[in-house]
Amino acid sequence: MSVEIEQPAPRSRLGERAAALFEVILGSDYPTQIAIAAALLLAGYSPYSSAGQLQLGYVFALSVIDAAVLVGLILLLLWIHGESPRQVLLGTRPVGREAAIGLPLTLVVITIGVGLLFVIQELAPRLHNVAVNPLEGLIKSPRDAALFAVLTLVAGGFREEIQRAFILHRFEQSLGGPVVGLVISSIGFGAGHFLQGWDAMITTGVLGAFWGVVYLRRRSIAANVVSHAGFDTLEIVQYLLLHH
Repeated sequence: MSVEIEQPAPRSRLGERAAALFEVILGSDYPTQIAIAAALLLAGYSPYSSAGQLQLGYVFALSVIDAAVLVGLILLLLWIHGESPRQVLLGTRPVGREAAIGLPLTLVVITIGVGLLFVIQELAPRLHNVAVNPLEGLIKSPRDAALFAVLTLVAGGFREEIQRAFILHRFEQSLGGPVVGLVISSIGFGAGHFLQGWDAMITTGVLGAFWGVVYLRRRSIAANVVSHAGFDTLEIVQYLLLHH
């Protein structure tokens, strides 16, 4: 007499995709930023001064808190699924060597960014619809520049590259593959810079696609963290040299 062992029902593919989509939305940074901004507002912290100017302290607080919450959330989601954060974010390559690769990549990123802005200025100048970058306008002293340098590392290089890797990882698993994830995440990355104008949105979207390709090829965020933070830091240095 044989005994049949009942096999567990396979997980619904639709349910898996819905769960992955929910996690991508959570990891997109929009829900966390909205929630934290609302909490700061309820606590009496306004993004604008009485003169109607964006306040650096508010931007710094929002960005740092959001980075901590978002990174913690992504690590939690990976842990819930039994996935190794180190494997997903750093792969198997030596971290130090990958970080070193980020230094020459910084020059590549600068070339892409400057080249795109030049082409847009020549072919479609109307896309430069914001005369003064509202974030750069917050830099009025060396202290402000130092705060922005911290933001480039924490919110730019660190948080955004962890976020990008996680979103691409989920798309690759359950949401149509890495190419679909690359396109959607790059559009979202560019849209997140809408305050800086259409030309900045296009440029950052393309840079996001470049960093996404680097991650998909190397399976490590180390080079991207270095090149992203380096690019943002050099933008601050350029602004200081031109305006101070």
